[in-house]
Amino acid sequence: MSFYENLVMEMQRNYSRHYGLYAAGKTPYELSRKPALPYPEQIRRLAQEVQEADCVLVGGASGLSAAGGGDFYYEDNASYRKYFGKFARKYHFKGAFDGMMRPWESREEFWGYLATFLHTTQTAEVREPYKDLDALLAGKDFFLLTTNQDTQFVKLYPEEQVAEIQGDHRFFQCARCCRDDTWDAVKPVEEMIKVMGEGTSVPSDWILRCPHCGGEAFPWVRGYGNFLQGRKYDGEYQKVSKYIEKRKEKKILFLELGVGRLTPMFIQEPFWALTLALPKARYFAVNNQYHFLPKEIEEKGMVIVEDIAKVLKDAAKIRAGKKN
Repeated sequence: MSFYENLVMEMQRNYSRHYGLYAAGKTPYELSRKPALPYPEQIRRLAQEVQEADCVLVGGASGLSAAGGGDFYYEDNASYRKYFGKFARKYHFKGAFDGMMRPWESREEFWGYLATFLHTTQTAEVREPYKDLDALLAGKDFFLLTTNQDTQFVKLYPEEQVAEIQGDHRFFQCARCCRDDTWDAVKPVEEMIKVMGEGTSVPSDWILRCPHCGGEAFPWVRGYGNFLQGRKYDGEYQKVSKYIEKRKEKKILFLELGVGRLTPMFIQEPFWALTLALPKARYFAVNNQYHFLPKEIEEKGMVIVEDIAKVLKDAAKIRAGKKN
């Protein structure tokens, strides 16, 4: 087990101990009471932190994608209707995740919904906040850690520069984890969408099956059942662990983007611990709801509570101006 996964496991145990606080949208950590700087100064500081860092570890969570229009997961909004309209009208789901958790009349209809979900993320263009983040990081040594499964980072960067520790919509696994194996989901999903047409279900013989045991396949993602934590999973954690270990003596900036209260143990709290432990580490977070900065690292970091899309665009402009 890599050191970053060990750190995540430690944070998960802490989450279990204090579940009541987390469920209420709070944290057991003592937080800084330092007043926030004016927004222009915050943006200037963010651009400066990136500029002065030897390397940057970005932690991108759901809020980063949501800021660019990928906000159809938790509510029945315009984005959800755009991509899942025929299912929204028929079943009145409250977002994409809601549909994944409901009982279905048939497996054929479930697979029609699943194919729609996967196709939506697999074919989505790179969202604007990701492009602005790329501009902000231009010329830097950086690595991307993400809990998002929507393939946004791997559309911009090589696989070795991205750690997807909660899975990826481009791959299938056996729903029963009969073998340590994953395989392509992009081509089968594309074909299912064509076969389904304007309907909401796929033919029975189009339900994807495990090539080893014949049981149903399932996306290689955490959150719905048996997430395969095998070689591929270990490899994702190894990548981010090696990146940090090779740079732990450098001035490393931990840049947290869009972490909510459901999964602070994967990015936010490990970043806090590493910022505290590494002598030259710095921490910066952007979140549109929570100003969570532990008192222990208040002199080493800052939180901007604002729309992520706006922050990244503004900071990228400032940094581009400094380089010119």
